[in-house]
Amino acid sequence: MFETLHRIEAKVAAGERLSREDGLALFESRDVLAVGALADRVRRQRHGLRAWYIANTHVNFTNRCLSQCDLCAFWAGAEDNRGYLLTVDEILDRARPDVTAGATEIHLVGGLHPDVDLDYYLEMTRRLHAAFPAVCLQAFTAVEAAHAARKAGLPVGEVLARLKAAGLAGLPGGGAEIFDPEVRRRIAPRKISGQEWLAVHRQAHRLGIPTNATMLYGHVESYTHRVDHLVALRDLQDETRGFSAFIPLPFHPEGTRLSDLPGPTAMDNLRTVAVSRLLLDNVPHIKAFWIMLTPDLAQVALRFGADDIDGTVIREEITHAAGARTPQGLTTADLVNLIRGAGCEPIERDTLYRRIERGPRPADWARSPSCCDSLPSS
Repeated sequence: MFETLHRIEAKVAAGERLSREDGLALFESRDVLAVGALADRVRRQRHGLRAWYIANTHVNFTNRCLSQCDLCAFWAGAEDNRGYLLTVDEILDRARPDVTAGATEIHLVGGLHPDVDLDYYLEMTRRLHAAFPAVCLQAFTAVEAAHAARKAGLPVGEVLARLKAAGLAGLPGGGAEIFDPEVRRRIAPRKISGQEWLAVHRQAHRLGIPTNATMLYGHVESYTHRVDHLVALRDLQDETRGFSAFIPLPFHPEGTRLSDLPGPTAMDNLRTVAVSRLLLDNVPHIKAFWIMLTPDLAQVALRFGADDIDGTVIREEITHAAGARTPQGLTTADLVNLIRGAGCEPIERDTLYRRIERGPRPADWARSPSCCDSLPSS
């Protein structure tokens, strides 16, 4: 294995693409620190010691969901009194104080509510964009876009085009889970397939809508499944160049139908971040999502290949429903301190990775260009 790492290190130094077999070898290596050091070298070549963060707020507009995935503790069925659906007015009321306080992104995702259709998504997007034109709306997973398309009887490309016209700035990467069909049947049998997820993101990229990508790991999948997932993302990125960031998401089993599983360890989390940076040579940013990693481990991940710690993440509900012990939001000062504590330079960004320079008053950032401007080069 020592010789294998040396061979992989030589390929990285020469700028050669790592193979599927290289990815498996990195996951199977016992020397997690060596893998992390190699990922950190690649991260420094791309970004130096810059680390990004964002002032953002989450609105989970419904927990009613037709998919009812075994991996999820958030969903509520028709007879569950926990079920809710926010009106558009309620969504605006939730977002307004956070935008007033300085949020530059509203992250909108929810379950597949049986009564929600494209009109609801469009009204939500239009009214939020009209109320907060300088704020980026990162909304609707590929699963939600496919759900809206089915309900409307329209191609998913048409649905995405209408959402973009209404003010959508980008798609989050949720719903990818693990692409392997057999794994998907075990953890999320009613969800769209991995190929359908990729097809939605391909359509978004063709429309000029930047997206994120994710992988939920640490449940029933193998290292082979993880590598194949990453290679599939890399192949689509070769084709479209539309992914802005990749976010490895550790599975939280508490409260799910898979609660007997232990979930990934801290070392597995760091290894997965590092291998993601090394295999995804064409994806600009690797995100350490502190909500699922914990702030302390996300800080360490900044030296294992990650260059983004996400954001303030006010009122996230999905991971906390699965037992996350992380705070319900951090301040920008908290994020800056975490980044500096890792020896990195904090840089505030918006959804499109445009640098934000804060003025002395909220109005100074509120006059920034519309978030629907084109994605800058990274």
